[in-house]
Amino acid sequence: MTMPESKFNPLEFEGFDWDTGNVTKNSKHGVEPEEAEGIFLNEPLLVLPDAKHSRSETRWLALGRTAKKHLLVVFTIRRKLIRVISARTMNKKERAVYEKQTLCP
Repeated sequence: MTMPESKFNPLEFEGFDWDTGNVTKNSKHGVEPEEAEGIFLNEPLLVLPDAKHSRSETRWLALGRTAKKHLLVVFTIRRKLIRVISARTMNKKERAVYEKQTLCP
């Protein structure tokens, strides 16, 4: 599913797409699937197109937070499901962008 780069509405999606290939791989970054999902349910959420890595499908970068962490989640959309490709703690530069764009520390 190709999405317009300027439009992303998490309410349009029906859930998350996890399988054995992506459910455990983010644990090396200290991120559990529930945490990656959680940023889509919390405000503020900053979603940007990932044009650099969008070759065979549109990829997105989501910057958001849980109760304990500020996370960067790389994802794509498949059949109205958010498929997490990678999730990790934001680095300093990403956190600065998030805080500036959302006006939220």
